[in-house]
Amino acid sequence: MTASEEQPGSAAHVLELVANGSASSRADLVRELGLAASTVSLRVQELVEAGLLTESGEGASRGGRRPRLLRVADNGTVALAADLGSHHIRTGAVGLTGEIFDVDEHAFDLTAGPEPALDALAERLTALAERQRAAGRTVRGAGIGFPGPVDAGGARIIAPSRMPGWHLFPLRDRLADRLGLPVLLDNDANMMALGEHRAAHPTRRHLVVVKAGRGIGSGVISDGRLHRGARGSAGDISHVRVDEAAELPCSCGNIGCLETVASGAAIAAALRGKGLAADSATDILRLVENGEPHATTLVRQAGRDIGAVLAVVVNFFNPEAVILGGALSGAQPLVAAVRGMLYERCLPMATSELTINAAVCGPDAGLLGAGHAVLRRPAAADGPPAPAAGRG
Repeated sequence: MTASEEQPGSAAHVLELVANGSASSRADLVRELGLAASTVSLRVQELVEAGLLTESGEGASRGGRRPRLLRVADNGTVALAADLGSHHIRTGAVGLTGEIFDVDEHAFDLTAGPEPALDALAERLTALAERQRAAGRTVRGAGIGFPGPVDAGGARIIAPSRMPGWHLFPLRDRLADRLGLPVLLDNDANMMALGEHRAAHPTRRHLVVVKAGRGIGSGVISDGRLHRGARGSAGDISHVRVDEAAELPCSCGNIGCLETVASGAAIAAALRGKGLAADSATDILRLVENGEPHATTLVRQAGRDIGAVLAVVVNFFNPEAVILGGALSGAQPLVAAVRGMLYERCLPMATSELTINAAVCGPDAGLLGAGHAVLRRPAAADGPPAPAAGRG
């Protein structure tokens, strides 16, 4: 199951509307969904019986009987969450009301191949699950954000750049076998978009959330739900060709991709070429904060390149907000350059009420999104991990 399987009017959709504040009663849900009151009542009852919603108290009357208020239940249920980077694994347990428990991060090289990564991920999530159960919490499942393309079914990794051996690896099913829990898998930028949307922008319906770190990606929230596209590649801006990249070869096999000049890896390589110590986004931010001119210039140009690509996205998609996340979003010259390019290249109608800001959830955004994606499904949708064809 993918992070986007939230059909309009489903129990998961009802739960999301209550969780993000769009609806606080059955009457609100009827207005939001356009469904019959009897259908909404069935969905609400399903969620109440599953322990995901509570209904109590009385809200303000709109001319009739005072409605009972719906709230997300805090019943001790959590989802395990993992946000994977090319060189780290960050884990935590996410509760129904958005709290995060036992966050931990370890250095790990995903480029070493899928089997070592599977072992490390299973070990860390198993230990995390044991800690949650020892604390009296119920573990619903696990959500994983992976730094590369994931197929439309949310089961396999598809041709990730710079990661030999990962193509078609069935990470979801292999990890579900190891954990004995349902697993939900999606691209890391999609998970970050879900987390930022839920935690910081719950009432906005249309967002583009960019993850600018070692690589570059984005997640798209359309009409309040994650949009993954026909094959799961929606939001992949890293391999759009930009003038600044000229004929630079990219790991995807093309030339001139945004990633070759605007990613953290590209900026760090350029700084090393000038004799500066820069191996990570943290090093880049340190140099920018210290006023190092080469670092500041490269980061500002990266922002302009990212902004040039996003200008096309904004004109086409017309979002309410562009949110810049990932480690490089901490560099003010990058954020300012993106903002400047959007105002310069987009139609006034597209930018007149457009919000362009840095993300607020920091490194926990991916964990929040992965956990939220698991928890918003009714318990009946989980069940045991299902057998999958071709499981390796």
